[in-house]
Amino acid sequence: MNPVRTAELSGLETIPSPALLVFPSRVEANLALMIQMVNGDVSRLRPHVKTHKMAEVVQLQVAKGITQFKCATIAEAEMTAESGGLDVLLAHQPVGPNLARFLQLQERFPEVAFSALVDSPEMVAAFEEKGRAARLFVDLDCGMHRTGISPGEEAFALCRLIADSSHLEFAGLHAYDGHLHQTDLSERTEAHAAAIESWAESLHGLDADGIAPPAIVVGGSPTFGLFAQMENWQCSPGTTLFWDAGYGHAFADLEFACAAMLLTRVISKPDGRLCLDLGHKAVAAERTIDKRAWFPELPEAKPFLQSEEHFVLDAPNAGEFSVGDALLAIPWHVCPTVALHDHAHLVMDGRVSEDTWEVRARKRSLSV
Repeated sequence: MNPVRTAELSGLETIPSPALLVFPSRVEANLALMIQMVNGDVSRLRPHVKTHKMAEVVQLQVAKGITQFKCATIAEAEMTAESGGLDVLLAHQPVGPNLARFLQLQERFPEVAFSALVDSPEMVAAFEEKGRAARLFVDLDCGMHRTGISPGEEAFALCRLIADSSHLEFAGLHAYDGHLHQTDLSERTEAHAAAIESWAESLHGLDADGIAPPAIVVGGSPTFGLFAQMENWQCSPGTTLFWDAGYGHAFADLEFACAAMLLTRVISKPDGRLCLDLGHKAVAAERTIDKRAWFPELPEAKPFLQSEEHFVLDAPNAGEFSVGDALLAIPWHVCPTVALHDHAHLVMDGRVSEDTWEVRARKRSLSV
């Protein structure tokens, strides 16, 4: 993970806490590793933007020849198109008013090939009723049981329904294996193979039916290294660009560096404890209290309690710190943590700058 400590940085005194810090050189190094893992074939990368939600990070990828992206919201799709992405997959079914917003994006950015996921005939019918051209990926459930249609006859029928439409385009298949988090690589590899087997027969069936999927979008960050070894399929890691403590502790085989950290300060010193200004509103708190932030400078500290604006730690070395001292924390789950901040301060050549990158797509809507 390559943690950084406050003593290694200058300029912290000018930055109010809590604050999100991003290390552009580390982002670029992580990007280089992603490209290396697919043997330089950037056409196999469709990175997810949900982790960073930043135009500048999309632009770094576009500069390396990456043109395909995946996103979770209409705002993320719009930000990606604004930033130079030419092929943008919305990894959600755009239900309700979001369907009209999705079609508005197509009008606003005619040079961009937008697409969306579907896993039901009802969603295909909703697109049909609009009478507009649209590219659709069929979302397969490969074991996570969150979204997606089960592989088999119903999936075949859904693909055929799209392919037979006069104005809808069958863009391919999407299979996300977000349930695979085995720390042991051999166990993850075995589970990965089983997940693929659960839907691979669908490929043969579609080929035989004359509707071979033009593209297959697979995986996330934990299985990126496994899918990267397979030809043709598009990989869609996202956390790899910023990395975090959760993945860093779990996946030693993935050698990405933490490129996003949090600046926090000691605001009180209860007996034997440190109270930091790093509450629920500054770091993602959807996990248990011991899996919200990792403090490289407090290796023996244990979380005691957290509230909206406070994080209290039992720290054996609490006496070494004074009220006002700065600390760095690595979020356990970086994606929702980034979404809590309006912008990130940049760290370049060991100095924290007042220059920022806006977390533009943390908003629910931009222009549509």
